[in-house]
Amino acid sequence: MDGKLLEILVCPVCKGELVYRKEQGELICRADRLAYPIRDDIPVMLETEARRIDLDEYDALKRPAVPVFEES
Repeated sequence: MDGKLLEILVCPVCKGELVYRKEQGELICRADRLAYPIRDDIPVMLETEARRIDLDEYDALKRPAVPVFEES
């Protein structure tokens, strides 16, 4: 999956951030609990093609680390 493409893609439903799950071949929107498939290195960004994530899978998603800012 192209890194530049990953930087600009957002959820088509809420315009929120997506999480790339390489092993599963999916882009995840936490806000909408949707998993968009990646087929032949092409993200399928259609709500009708996305699968709904259940609460157990949602809870298993790791949250990104919160940046720590040092005071100068």
